[in-house]
Amino acid sequence: MWAYILRKLLYNIPVYLGIILVMMLALRVSDPVAAYLGKNATQQEINVKRTEMGLDRPFIVQYATFVGQIVTFDFSEQGWNNKTSVGKQLASSIPPSLAITVPSLVTSALISMTVALIAAFYRGRFPDKFLMFISVLGMSISFLVYVILGQYWGAFLPQQRLNTDVFAVAVSAGADVSDPWFFLRPNKWVYYCMLPVIINVIVTMGYDTRYYRAVMVEETNRDYIVTARAKGATRRKIMFVHMLKNAMIPIITHLMITLPFLIAGSVVLEMYFLIPGMGRTLINAIVNKDFPVIQGFTAVLAAIFIVSNILTDVLYALVDPRVRLS
Repeated sequence: MWAYILRKLLYNIPVYLGIILVMMLALRVSDPVAAYLGKNATQQEINVKRTEMGLDRPFIVQYATFVGQIVTFDFSEQGWNNKTSVGKQLASSIPPSLAITVPSLVTSALISMTVALIAAFYRGRFPDKFLMFISVLGMSISFLVYVILGQYWGAFLPQQRLNTDVFAVAVSAGADVSDPWFFLRPNKWVYYCMLPVIINVIVTMGYDTRYYRAVMVEETNRDYIVTARAKGATRRKIMFVHMLKNAMIPIITHLMITLPFLIAGSVVLEMYFLIPGMGRTLINAIVNKDFPVIQGFTAVLAAIFIVSNILTDVLYALVDPRVRLS
């Protein structure tokens, strides 16, 4: 297995280098220094800043330098906006993002698979039609509607009517979030992160439930299902034992593909709840034209996407003995 992982990593090195190349070229289509300093900056100020940031060097030199920094995990370059190194901003923003994305992924996957199994078990009958109706209805409502309603009913209304702080509407300015693990403390997580997680689970359940149900229904036509029925296995055992186990390949594929987009998708939640995660930090960097932060965060997100693809193949072999890593 380790030999396979090493080979996959080596195969993906050119892919990653290509992503970094395209990203760096895209960021330099227009002068990042002139965009950051604004239209009132003089040419002398622009030249000084460009020299200070090393952007006056040939592109191939800038590319080699940045690749070297990635290889050595050297993200010590300071951001232009808050003068904090990119590495420190990464270290402080990853835990808050994990506090939202990991519980959301696990909870939505478990609930969606359970609901999909029930819908497939009662295929064509009222429970199936009702669950699919709820799923489609949930998919049809905008993410922002869930956020606004969640903040109002889950946080604002209890504070105003019941004088009870169940959840936070947003992270207050007085909260000490300098500790990266602040949001992973149980009491802080419940107060600041549980409501965003609930909203995220509700939003993703509609899509996931319909996908998992389609996978389950497709599995019902497989030969092993026909054989199990011929041997007298009960429908419940076929659905919840044989079928679920054999449907794990497309389920894992969906989960691992969803993971990088879940991190990016948490931008809305982080912005509305003022959680200083990767999404909010990246959006603030884009708004403030903070070139080093945009470059560093994009490189890290690209690496996460590639690693998730490799992990998908490894999980295939763990859940299905028919898959061989060769």
